[in-house]
Amino acid sequence: MQEPLLELSNIEAYYGPILAVQGISLHIPEGSIVTLLGSNGAGKSTILKTISGVVEPQKGSIRFDGKNLIGMEPDRIVNLGLLHVPEGREVFPFLSVRENLMLGAFRLHNREQARGDLDRMYSNFPVLRERLGQAAQSLSGGEQQMLAIARALMARPRLLLLDEPSLGLSPRLVTEIFAIIRRICTEAGTTILLVEQNAHKALEIADYGYVVENGRIVMEGAARDLAEKPDIREFYLGKKDSSVRGGHRWKRKKLWR
Repeated sequence: MQEPLLELSNIEAYYGPILAVQGISLHIPEGSIVTLLGSNGAGKSTILKTISGVVEPQKGSIRFDGKNLIGMEPDRIVNLGLLHVPEGREVFPFLSVRENLMLGAFRLHNREQARGDLDRMYSNFPVLRERLGQAAQSLSGGEQQMLAIARALMARPRLLLLDEPSLGLSPRLVTEIFAIIRRICTEAGTTILLVEQNAHKALEIADYGYVVENGRIVMEGAARDLAEKPDIREFYLGKKDSSVRGGHRWKRKKLWR
């Protein structure tokens, strides 16, 4: 059996004084899209920050391509090929679109490679070519999200952590962003761990999913199977199952079976 590209085992981590991640174990196969679903405050973003070295876990192990990430500085984790696009986009507002993109290419020592990658970003995100000389702060929310993803891709990641890429976007832009994410995985072979509250879109493009509640994984499975589960359909997809009476099916004891 092939080793997963990323493996978390029994991770515990605090967000401030709160134990936000409690005994989390994940397996992310190479070349796949895996999604983490859950409500606000469930611990999803803390999981990503723990993987990328921003938050130090108190317990457990994290292995990326066989290497132990515990105690490793975030810049070293990036150099291994693990990139994190956090919630909120966080582009450099006063730099141009091109300057933002070129900052993402800091891992590359070949200018020809960087120029080739720029062309690929313009192909995936045509609007960025049109905004090339504009300051990033002048872009719309959707354009800034595209820029944040494209900047991370300029570093040629093996694993891309995406935190709420659809947050605050119009339905049209959400559809466009998710089509791009699927294409990044399919065509470039980039593995993706996706945190997303739009469960419908996430499960539509993902191969596998985990449901996180109060810092624990309460359900997991193939994305298409999760999309058919009554709990998921009612509470994440807005499709109430006729077998669920009174809206009380979402109980932890049901999910721990």
